[in-house]
Amino acid sequence: MKKLFSALILTLLIPLTSYAQDYSDGHGYTTIPTPVRTEDPSKVEVVEVFWFGCPHCFHLEPYTQAWKKTISNDVDFKYLPAVFGRNWLAHAKAFYVAELLGIEGKVHEDLYNAINVKRERLNTEDSLAAFFANYGVSKAEFKKQYNSFAVESRLSQADAKIRSYGVRGTPTLVVNGKYLVDAETADGSENIYKVVNYLIKKEEQNK
Repeated sequence: MKKLFSALILTLLIPLTSYAQDYSDGHGYTTIPTPVRTEDPSKVEVVEVFWFGCPHCFHLEPYTQAWKKTISNDVDFKYLPAVFGRNWLAHAKAFYVAELLGIEGKVHEDLYNAINVKRERLNTEDSLAAFFANYGVSKAEFKKQYNSFAVESRLSQADAKIRSYGVRGTPTLVVNGKYLVDAETADGSENIYKVVNYLIKKEEQNK
């Protein structure tokens, strides 16, 4: 599966490195009525609102990984886990546990594959603790982080941001706190990062 994932990234990399297309007529994205402040105004922030259990997010991930290889240091990319359902909470907490432990880069792809390809029911604290054991994380350490104030704080911050963005589904890309891009507005997942690239260029020109 990892070889297939890598092959997809290489295949997708070429079209994403092309010049940004023109979406000046406003199609391809939705403008957020009240812009949301970004963490670093000196950069163009791109946020992907996602859920590990979302098949559309899973299928977008190779495009995301390919696109990340093309961005400059002036672009700040972040994942933001959404909690739009009861089963979503466990996955959002797992994301932040991995982030706090410094293994998010190792866990991200594997967790997507475990849920969407292997169909593992990783939606409880114990099942996720067993999954994290594969990365040398003890059950006690996982549970400590999973139920920590740090994770709860990040969840609250994420929920507040997602509400401010007006995001209602996943995956949705948020560009510089001003624009929303998804498969519907972009006319397909394969076009999402074409629109994102256009908006990045637009924001860079406005700095």
